[in-house]
Amino acid sequence: MTMPPPPPVWDAPAPAPLRPEDERTWAVLAHVIPLLGPGFLAPLVIWLVFRGRGPFLEHHAKESLNFQLTALIATVVGSLLTVVTFGAASPVLFGIGIAWLVICILAAVAASRWEWYRYPATLRLVS
Repeated sequence: MTMPPPPPVWDAPAPAPLRPEDERTWAVLAHVIPLLGPGFLAPLVIWLVFRGRGPFLEHHAKESLNFQLTALIATVVGSLLTVVTFGAASPVLFGIGIAWLVICILAAVAASRWEWYRYPATLRLVS
């Protein structure tokens, strides 16, 4: 008894690259949308949806995701310090918030100018 031939393998077509202006727009949004809501979700979704469609966008989405995760970790540590020190460390949380806002805006401006921005003092969790 002979075995039937294996079924054909259908490879999904490679995603089409984004137009340069679309790539830049999504790169800027990867830095701006976290200012409006849960920080790491937007860059994560942008990176997962547009992965492989443009190196500029992929770089900015990963940078934003790494920074948002680092900011989340810093906020959790700052909150714990504030609780442990009975509020004496609350300026740390204020400083984290101001730095987060300023650096996100700087990154969005850099992306709008087609610059390959790297966030300072960021854990590179996603590479």
